[in-house]
Amino acid sequence: QVQLVESGGGLVQTGGSLRLSCVASGSNFANYAMTWYRQSPGQERELVATIFSSGSTTYADSVKGRFTISRDNNKNTLYLQMNSLKPEDTAVYYCNTNHRGPGGLMAYWGQGTQVTVSS
Repeated sequence: QVQLVESGGGLVQTGGSLRLSCVASGSNFANYAMTWYRQSPGQERELVATIFSSGSTTYADSVKGRFTISRDNNKNTLYLQMNSLKPEDTAVYYCNTNHRGPGGLMAYWGQGTQVTVSS
């Protein structure tokens, strides 16, 4: 069973920075892609950034150049460095990983961490 625990959210002013963390347990962390999603009230969950086991990364257009996803496989930890934050970045941020097993594809989610950007 994979467990994901996010931290690092908070209240920040426009233009500020935050670093989110997601600690994973119960899995061979280094072997799997990890993704950050976010969800605002009344909105669908949105993919923010993905980092693959190779270390390659992809980003949503809305965060390119401002956010950086990274991972520390020795610490089983995923990060999201968020700079130049905007009010529209306000959301609950979730980390996710998907593992394929005998029963099919299993999606694992953390509990989320709130990020609020004030204007």
